[in-house]
Amino acid sequence: MQSNCIKETSKACFNTCCVNPLLGLPSPPKPGTTTTAADPRRDFITAILSSIQPNSNFTNHESLPTSTELLSCLNNAFPHYSNTILADNIRAHEYNHLSNHVCLDYTGTGLFSYSQLNPTAEITSSSPFFDISYKLVNLNDSYGIQDSEFEATMKRRIMRYMNLIEEDYSMIFTANQSSAFKLLADSYPFNSKQNILTVYDHENEPVQEMIKVAKHKGARPLSALFSWPNFRVNSRKLRKIVLNKNKKRNNKGLFVFPLQSRITGSRYSYQWMNLARENGWHVLLDASSLGAKDMETLGLSLFLPDFLICSFYKIFGENPSGFCCLFIKKSIFSVLSKPTTGIGIISLIPEKGPSQNSTFHEIGQNPVRLKKKEPLFTEIEELEENHEKIECRGLDHADALGLILISSRARCLINWLVNALSTLKHPHSGNGLPLVRTYGPKIKLDRGPALAFNLYDWKGFSRREGNSVGKKERL
Repeated sequence: MQSNCIKETSKACFNTCCVNPLLGLPSPPKPGTTTTAADPRRDFITAILSSIQPNSNFTNHESLPTSTELLSCLNNAFPHYSNTILADNIRAHEYNHLSNHVCLDYTGTGLFSYSQLNPTAEITSSSPFFDISYKLVNLNDSYGIQDSEFEATMKRRIMRYMNLIEEDYSMIFTANQSSAFKLLADSYPFNSKQNILTVYDHENEPVQEMIKVAKHKGARPLSALFSWPNFRVNSRKLRKIVLNKNKKRNNKGLFVFPLQSRITGSRYSYQWMNLARENGWHVLLDASSLGAKDMETLGLSLFLPDFLICSFYKIFGENPSGFCCLFIKKSIFSVLSKPTTGIGIISLIPEKGPSQNSTFHEIGQNPVRLKKKEPLFTEIEELEENHEKIECRGLDHADALGLILISSRARCLINWLVNALSTLKHPHSGNGLPLVRTYGPKIKLDRGPALAFNLYDWKGFSRREGNSVGKKERL
């Protein structure tokens, strides 16, 4: 499979100073050498630092600049930021219920739109959402089952969004992320000669369930180590575990790998997947924490993980509807065993609405109109008969904005936020004690949008914790 997005990825990296994860980090200059060439990373960091009043510390809310002043400073530091106004238009139209709020939501899940929260806001007629039904089949038996046209169309749309092709992968809908990990754990042939190796800097409940199943089958759980307080992967120790020369090359087990931390936004090298496969591991790529269009930069044409899990919670259907997707490389199905149950596999079906001249189905934030014929069919039969196009406005928005705009905007905002939080100090603390302590990378080009932090009182005690995973609130 040849990815059609690598050129766009490279263009985005060139234009917006991001680090291309497919190519890796550039080598640092040798000591004693100088260069006159422009350094986009240095220029980016300098601009971020100057986007807030330089060398200023804010000790009370009255000293804070207004939002208008801050936006003006940001635009002055990054003139290209104003080119992302299309994202502001979508936010104003689809997410106007977020106005005047800062929403700390869970990383890896989407924010529902206003039309999903209030279906009558834009659609005057009754607008049923799609529904799910559970399949009483196990993972192996689900391979090759004929999908309805509705479900097949949804799968094709999602695979196109993720830059995958049906010739390489089989796609299974699951009720949630936990179901996807549990289904795979039940089917994967763990045994006493194998390991399960995970790379997570926090306790992930679905992954913990997979580890529990693997241990029950006799596998040995291993995990990467992280440094404090930046949560960097200890590369030397992880490499030693992956290589593990005491184990047979083709019988290492399952390597469970996320591309970035859901806590700190730290990004991990794609090359870990290559190293694991070359040393006899099956690779499960957890893409649940990635944002819009990030999936398109996965470089799957180069790495092709054996399994891939991604979450579309809150992106499709009526809030808080959603589902998870489990992708299995077709060439690997023969490795999987046949579990006794397959609880968690689902089908997507259109909900039946009242009879009318036309029926709408909400997919994401977009109504789909299915024209009726006489005699009237049910919604599913109508769809299969006419092969109507299903539009997913949430995915369409991401495609319309594109990788370059989204990555540029997210990079500016998350780094600006980290810098802004660092300027907040306690008054009368003597040594300018910070109000907020952030974890993970500070100002960095290739950090993700997640942020972990603690709030401290004027004596230096943590009074409240905040992070992108375990807390959701509005301030």
